[in-house]
Amino acid sequence: MNRQRLVILVLIALVIGAFYLSGAHEFLTLDAIKAEQARFQAWLADDPLTVIGGFFALYVVMAALSLPGAALLTLLGGALFGLGLGLVIISFASTIGASLAFLIARTLARSPLERRFSRQLDRINRGIEREGAFYLFTLRLIPLFPFFVINLVMGLTRMRLVTFYWVSQLGMLPGTAVFVNAGRELGTLESLGGILSPGLLASFALIGVFPWLARWIVEIAKRRRIAREYDKPRHYDYDIVVIGAGSAGLVASYIGAAVKAKVALVERDKMGGDCLNTGCVPSKALIRSARLAQEMREAKRFGLSAAEPEVDFSAVMGHVHRAIEEVEPHDSPERYRGLGVEVVHGDAWLQTPWEVRVGERVLTTRHVIVATGARPRVPELEGLEERDVLTSDNLWALESLPKRLVVLGGGPIGCELGQSFARLGSRVTMVQSGSQLLAKEDRDIAQLVESRLEAEGVRVALGARAVRVEPGPSHGDSGRVLVIERDGPEGVETERLIFDRLLVAVGREANVSGFGLEGLGVLPRGNGTIDVDGTLRSLHPNIWACGDVAGPFQLTHASAHQAWHATVNALFGEFKRFTVDYRNLPAVTFCDPEVARVGLNEREAAAQGVEVEVTRYAFSELDRAIADQHTEGFIKVLTVPGKDRILGASIVGHGAGELLGEYTLAMTHGIGLNKLLATIHPYPTFSEAAKASAGVWKNAHKPERLLGWLERYFAWRRRSAHSSATAKSSTTRSESHARSLDQ
Repeated sequence: MNRQRLVILVLIALVIGAFYLSGAHEFLTLDAIKAEQARFQAWLADDPLTVIGGFFALYVVMAALSLPGAALLTLLGGALFGLGLGLVIISFASTIGASLAFLIARTLARSPLERRFSRQLDRINRGIEREGAFYLFTLRLIPLFPFFVINLVMGLTRMRLVTFYWVSQLGMLPGTAVFVNAGRELGTLESLGGILSPGLLASFALIGVFPWLARWIVEIAKRRRIAREYDKPRHYDYDIVVIGAGSAGLVASYIGAAVKAKVALVERDKMGGDCLNTGCVPSKALIRSARLAQEMREAKRFGLSAAEPEVDFSAVMGHVHRAIEEVEPHDSPERYRGLGVEVVHGDAWLQTPWEVRVGERVLTTRHVIVATGARPRVPELEGLEERDVLTSDNLWALESLPKRLVVLGGGPIGCELGQSFARLGSRVTMVQSGSQLLAKEDRDIAQLVESRLEAEGVRVALGARAVRVEPGPSHGDSGRVLVIERDGPEGVETERLIFDRLLVAVGREANVSGFGLEGLGVLPRGNGTIDVDGTLRSLHPNIWACGDVAGPFQLTHASAHQAWHATVNALFGEFKRFTVDYRNLPAVTFCDPEVARVGLNEREAAAQGVEVEVTRYAFSELDRAIADQHTEGFIKVLTVPGKDRILGASIVGHGAGELLGEYTLAMTHGIGLNKLLATIHPYPTFSEAAKASAGVWKNAHKPERLLGWLERYFAWRRRSAHSSATAKSSTTRSESHARSLDQ
């Protein structure tokens, strides 16, 4: 910290300390203000300049240092000066104080916090860049956050001081007027009965409804600003036009039609999108064939003759395409037309926020939902020709099994497809730039997957950078070479990997261009997805986005989750909008063993500084897993330390995706481990693992002191029973002896 910052910080600390040590904070209560109101009124009458100047200076200092009591000072100003003069004094004092707080935050904290919290500040900076002064005006007009928080946070951004000042002056004016008016009404209060006066009740009611009123005003202002830039249609053909018929677009269309809105669905290619045609459905069909091949090799474990499977790759791909064909009717144009959706084939182009051109036809609509999905990312690599690259999109046109397959990327797609091709007979090498596979998962889970892949013959190259592609080593070999580099103990190590086909699985990028968004000013974020807020609304109030094109999760069920929010917010947002909640979003990687997770894992908890307690249960303890020979893997449950509230669950093992549902349900509805333990599960099943993990947690939290008392209690009961029996036996012997003497 430089000397200037240190001096400012010391001065601020001294002023704040003096504020509290002097007891000034105790004066800033409603009772204290009411008690001193008459004295202030007399003082104001005698020396108005001193009172006004002193009040103004005090307000500026309190706002600049973000001290508590600004709201009560505003009420006091209304009581002392009335609505007109009070509004002028407080409006300028609050804005000057806010600007000083802005400068203090910028001087003391912007540089270090920009480095440490760049990702968190990026969203605010993007909002400012996207909407300029209107972004701050919205925050000022709708006081969802205290004004002092806005002052400090804005100081950390790149906004100019002049812009901050004039926008704050205007934006805080309505809210200030409401509070000053309430203070004026309080100033006229003569008795407790006056609390029920219509004027006072109306003033406080206005404080309550002002945020909603301001939000409505902001919405109208936004719509009018956009309407001035484009020619708005006089009437609309549709309530919603959905662009893209993948998972998100289909769900959005379904929901819109279900509530009787008029919906048009525009698709330029196949209905069903990636999930049906190139993603979820075909990959799971391929994984099933590959798993069966591996089970044939491992049949000896079950007392059966093991055999190396004869793989007819064309027949395998036939099975894959049959799976697509059987699911296809669920996503067909005929089905959606039957639901009331108008399906339009062609390329969509947004002419204005309300007009979508498809060929020669122009569809006018109240709202547009962009659900254009994503495509595989192909890196720029020297010597790599795109026609030679396999991706998750074009893989399904393969007619023969590659003998030597190099998979570039060790994420979910790379692991699933790499393992499947290895099981079907390819020699597979996986190249991962990071230090582990499945970079988002905990290291112990990733290591277990890596060990299984290597045991099945997959070579895994971690920490490897792809450098270039070269021709094959000899004319007789049709293969090519991928050159990779790794950091070794003696510097950079180079290796050459020969392949017949190269599968690129390094991620996906959103389809944000080619349909007119750029011309409307809807620009992508730094990660390439459409810039939308928490309700999935873009810069334009009537353009929404959901699914892979919006991010941040490229999962089919995440797309459906977003589609519900985008559609409901579009159709009913005038009344209520819903923010998307991703806290309990499950994710599954369908390699073997499967990897499934919901909520936090240990890696994320550490990164976020969240303290957790970890409960671990191994499948080797589960009876059904032992019987089925699926003992590999474990469950990790993260809870609040000392409590049974679940913060996250990670599972690696057979059927992990199916087991995850119970934890997701528990987290969504606030069900703790104690209730999971109290739930009857059928025996023997894999679902018992959820109850068993709860049992492990319970055993670690058993009440030792109570159990100690119970141990003493039962020991006493045993001794008591023994003493009673002994006494009874003695009595019996005495009576018997007495009878013998009588005889």
